[in-house]
Amino acid sequence: MFWRDARNYQILFLGTFLSLGIFTRDWTIRPDLIAVITLTCLLTQMALNILFNRNKLDKNQKKIDSLIFFNSWRSALITGLGLCLLLRANSYTTMALAASLAMASKFIFRVQDKHFFNPANFGIIAALTLTQDAWVSPGQWGTDWWYLLLFLGTGGMILKRVGRWETSATFLLVYTLLEAIRNYWLGWSWDVLQHQLMSGSLLLFALFMLTDPRSIPNATMSRLIWAIAIACFSFILQHLFYSSTAIFWALFLLSPLTIFLDNWRNAPRFSWKTNSFKMSPN
Repeated sequence: MFWRDARNYQILFLGTFLSLGIFTRDWTIRPDLIAVITLTCLLTQMALNILFNRNKLDKNQKKIDSLIFFNSWRSALITGLGLCLLLRANSYTTMALAASLAMASKFIFRVQDKHFFNPANFGIIAALTLTQDAWVSPGQWGTDWWYLLLFLGTGGMILKRVGRWETSATFLLVYTLLEAIRNYWLGWSWDVLQHQLMSGSLLLFALFMLTDPRSIPNATMSRLIWAIAIACFSFILQHLFYSSTAIFWALFLLSPLTIFLDNWRNAPRFSWKTNSFKMSPN
């Protein structure tokens, strides 16, 4: 059942967004850089799957199970599409570095067999800090209403399947409230607030990156606290430290909080197996 896995929807939607960005927003991202990101993500995922599962396989004296090593290609492709949508650079090296470190973060930074960094977000931050050739363009989508409706509609379909809608809703609600208070305090018109909240990058972040069910807290209450913390920290970084990439830094810096929230509130861990909307402790 192809459509029972929410990752298939996500690949379709992210691929559509990338095509729209290229053909309707005149993005300058080159096809060869897209290919580098995608291939690097897939190959890194495959290589690290084999490397990190070798000992387990040797102990059991079993042949390599292709389901273990190659069934995760969807997650690698989603990470690659996320990087293509948000990260910009001019060199193959920068894009390959971002993609390889994004995938490596899933295997290296784990607690109780769960990774707590969003891979695409980790790759973006790695490229921004380790190279001089990377940047993120928050305004690349413009402020067209139809983009807003498209993101909300497709994002809503994904969140309904994975059961993480409250995370995006809480983040957007708190972030909007903080921006509205600041807007009122400064005496600006509401058009300014509308412009700030209709950023395509903000919506992509809130609907597709912030809600990765494999890396965010397991319990509902923990996710609410986590979303509020990221919204507040994003607001602080943006307006006190004038960071144009505040949302990405906030998610990166607060990702380890997932470990403590999962210990605080025990809940079944999300699993993509069989049905993407079911929970499994494995």
